Amino acid sequence: MRITNKIMQNNNLANINTNKILQDRLSTQMSTEKKINRPSDDPVVAIRALRLRSNVTEVTQYYSRNIPDAESWLSVTEEALKNLAEVVTAMQKQCTKGANGDLKSSDRQIIVEQLKALADEVYSTGDADYAGRYVFTGYRTDTSLSFMDATEKKYSITEQLDKNAIDQVTIITTKGTDGSDVMDMTANNYNNINVNKEDIQQVDVYRFQLAYGSCDDTLPVLSYQERQPDGTYQTKTINTVLKHDYESPYQEAAAAADGAIFVPETGELLLSKDAYDKLMETKDNVATADTNEGEIQITYEKSKWIKGDLRPEHYFYCKSDPGDADKEITYNESYLTSNAERQDIEYDVGFNQTIRINSTADECFKHGIGRDVEDLVNAMQDVLDTEKIVADLTNLLGESSGADADAIQKKLDVATKVLELKKDKAQKMFEHGISLMQGYLDDTNVSLTNVGTRSRKLELIENRMQSQKTTFETLKSENEDIDIAEVIINLSSAKLTYEASLMATGKVAQISLLNYL
Repeated sequence: MRITNKIMQNNNLANINTNKILQDRLSTQMSTEKKINRPSDDPVVAIRALRLRSNVTEVTQYYSRNIPDAESWLSVTEEALKNLAEVVTAMQKQCTKGANGDLKSSDRQIIVEQLKALADEVYSTGDADYAGRYVFTGYRTDTSLSFMDATEKKYSITEQLDKNAIDQVTIITTKGTDGSDVMDMTANNYNNINVNKEDIQQVDVYRFQLAYGSCDDTLPVLSYQERQPDGTYQTKTINTVLKHDYESPYQEAAAAADGAIFVPETGELLLSKDAYDKLMETKDNVATADTNEGEIQITYEKSKWIKGDLRPEHYFYCKSDPGDADKEITYNESYLTSNAERQDIEYDVGFNQTIRINSTADECFKHGIGRDVEDLVNAMQDVLDTEKIVADLTNLLGESSGADADAIQKKLDVATKVLELKKDKAQKMFEHGISLMQGYLDDTNVSLTNVGTRSRKLELIENRMQSQKTTFETLKSENEDIDIAEVIINLSSAKLTYEASLMATGKVAQISLLNYL
């Protein structure tokens, strides 16, 4: 094959262009610090780069956003639970003080004030929020745990209890046959109070203490499951009647043959002996895992709420504005089924890995804390009120003589008996309060431990995500980024090669057939 000058020129130009392309590619790598500028430069590197970039983006989302957000949420929850633990511990200390039978009136007054202040604080702690989201209210992060202001809104509430929720309350009768009350006695009207020592008695009543007091004057529905002779269960209800707290409902309940008495002011459902026996016979059938035959349901209504009352939608199956087709809202309908929905909030914190970040109010901020404190305060206040009556009559007795002194002494004996019984009742209640508060403290500590466990798990995940982030970024860099030293050498080499090719081509182009003639 004859090689002409034209062929040599074309070959030289092609080689020069090839060198120029290589120089351009190396120059582009230097300016971008990347191995490829378009997928066609190296498809394998391009595909691997897409995968590694996707991994880096995911890890960055977990490590830089989700995990810090979860840590902050858990931190807010932990601080709130620690505050709750401190409040409950302080309540327990007041119960220990109140269990002392030799307290002065001033000491009792301090205990009452302390318990009231602690009761106001216990639920306000539950309104802790993170970035405008309430942390103890499940999915309803835009709704506070308690009512922020006094509100009028009707709710139909269904509490799901069992026989263990039945407790016994001791009531001291202070009324005479004519309806006059020792607790109304003063130094001016003692002659009008016709109460004898025989009228003063202790009455023990079984009751359900509902989650709320100041309920509506509508009869609650108390239902339970009764086992039939054939082994099946049938829903039964217990007849209830309405009595107000000034109508001596406790004595009536203790003497009643059957049924129950509802006291809306105190939120108590007082049981007759027959009703108590029926409810104590309830028992869950272990053979039916999807049904709780031992469950007792109480449905009642409440419309007036004070600041600090816990919102029922965070705890119970309930309806707001029941009966109003335009406004009625049903909450927690799944609670009445065997598949009650838990409102757990979970964050994606790793590849196919989630962690629960929230604690729900029913785990720690229980209604019983406030209700039990309310009972303790009332019991101690009763003692204080009775001590005042005894002190007034004692002073009056010191200023009297003759028949007046005898009459005052009789009233003083009655008041003294009431005081002794109420002191004994208060002491026993405060002794029991120590164990009650310990139970609430245990629940709080369990929740606090769970939060700590999640935080520790999150810390381990964070360390792993940090390691994975470093690994993926290194792999991404190795796959995409150039070795600058190598590219500089190659670029210099390509530049020299390009310049040499130009020089060689220039010399070859000068030679023609005439040079040989």
